[in-house]
Amino acid sequence: MEQLMRNFFLFLSKNKTLTKLAKKYGLRFGAARFVAGVDFEEASKKIKKINDSGLVTTVDHLGEFVDNEQEAIESANECVHAIEIISKKSLNSELSLKMTSMGLDISRELVMSNMRKILEAGKKHRVTVTIDMEDFERCQKTLDIFKELKKEYDNVGTVIQAYLYRTEQDIKELNEYNPYLRLVKGAYKESPEVAFPDKKDVDSNFKKIIKMNLLNGNYTAIATHDDAIIKYVKELVKEHNISKDLFEFQMLYGIRKEAQEQLHKEGYTMRVYVPYGKDWYGYNMRRLAERPANVWFVLKGVLKK
Repeated sequence: MEQLMRNFFLFLSKNKTLTKLAKKYGLRFGAARFVAGVDFEEASKKIKKINDSGLVTTVDHLGEFVDNEQEAIESANECVHAIEIISKKSLNSELSLKMTSMGLDISRELVMSNMRKILEAGKKHRVTVTIDMEDFERCQKTLDIFKELKKEYDNVGTVIQAYLYRTEQDIKELNEYNPYLRLVKGAYKESPEVAFPDKKDVDSNFKKIIKMNLLNGNYTAIATHDDAIIKYVKELVKEHNISKDLFEFQMLYGIRKEAQEQLHKEGYTMRVYVPYGKDWYGYNMRRLAERPANVWFVLKGVLKK
C-alpha cells in the first residue's frame, strides 16, 4: 500500500496542469507545513527563528517546468535577491537551486549564464550554492555543469542520489574535484533499469556512498530523516575519528523538528532545507511520496479551509 501511495504522489508531482493551479491558489492544502512562504521576505523571518535555535539552513526558491528564457532569468534573479537578503540580514544560510529552473531544458548557454551570475553573488556575499539533483534524464547534464563550475568557483556543491546504480561511480569520478556533496536517497520515480527498486538496496548504497565521500575527505551533507542512517553515520565517524567539521546532517523544513534539535544538542551541524515560493506543488507531492504519513497533515490543512 505504501509503495502504491508513493507511486501515486510521484505521478501527481509531474502534472503540469495541477502545478499551474497550485501557483494560482497559493500555499493551501497543507503546503504551508513544508514551505516557508511565498517570497523570501516571508521565509527569511522563519530562517531567523531557525538560526536563533542554533540550526543553520539552506534556502530553495521552488520552481519547476521552466520552459522559456524569461522565466529562467527571473528565477536566477530571485536567487541573487535571496543571497543579498541572506547577507543583509546576517542569516546563517546557504542557497539551493534546480538546474531546470535556471534553463537546463532550454539551452546550456542560458543555464551557465544564470549560474555564473548566482555564483558571483554567492562569492561576493560568502554564500554557498548547492545544485539540487533532479531526475535521471538530467543527472549527467547536471554533473557536467557542476564539474565545469567547480573549476571556477569554490562556493558550489551538488547532490548525489543513492537510489541510482551509477552513483558509486559518480562519487569516484567527483573525488578529484574535492566536492561538497549532499547525499540523499532520491525522490523521483525512476525505472528499475537505472535505479534500485528495493528500499533495502537503496539504504545499503546510501551507507556505501556516505562512507566513500567521508573517507575521501570531502565535506558531506547527509540529508535523511532515517534514524538507522543517522545512527550509522554517528558510528562511522566515531570509528574513523572523522571531525564533526567535515560533515553535517540535513532535514526538511516541517519534518522531525525534535530530531533536528536533538542533533544540534549533540554537537552536530544540523541544516534545515527551507523551500519558499508559489511553485510549491511538485515539491509537496514528493514530500508526500517520501513519507505517506505526511498525508494526514495535508488533510488537516484541507479541512481547515
